[in-house]
Amino acid sequence: MTLSLSTLTPQTGARRRKLRKGRGIAAGQGASCGFGMRGQKSRSGRPTRPGFEGGQMPLYRRLPKLKHFPLVNPKHFTVLNVGKLADLEAGTIVTLDSLEAAGLVTSPKHPLKILGSGELSVKLTVEATAFTASARAKIEAAGGTCELIH
Repeated sequence: MTLSLSTLTPQTGARRRKLRKGRGIAAGQGASCGFGMRGQKSRSGRPTRPGFEGGQMPLYRRLPKLKHFPLVNPKHFTVLNVGKLADLEAGTIVTLDSLEAAGLVTSPKHPLKILGSGELSVKLTVEATAFTASARAKIEAAGGTCELIH
């Protein structure tokens, strides 16, 4: 049997009869039609807009006003400014371990990120997880290279 528009039919049980509300007790939804006795939810034209909380300021309008919503999975970095690298010798390969040995980083728990504050005139090879755009520009302007590690 080929499939065509003339042979399409809904599956059995897919189409149910329309519920006839307010047509007597035998119909199952007589009198108040399942909406209860009185109140806003029983009136005609009843449905309030989505998110309506009875006149209380709704959740979707309250939330942006509240501050300090925490990030669910924040990224943590051990940060260091370019200006701190100016004291190192030219040609040094800068890693998180070498910075700890030099005493520039005290607690290297997280991956290294280089920030762009300060000046740099020494040619360095810097290996870090992240660089700001200004830090990358200053390192490369001094003749050094930036290598991303993951």
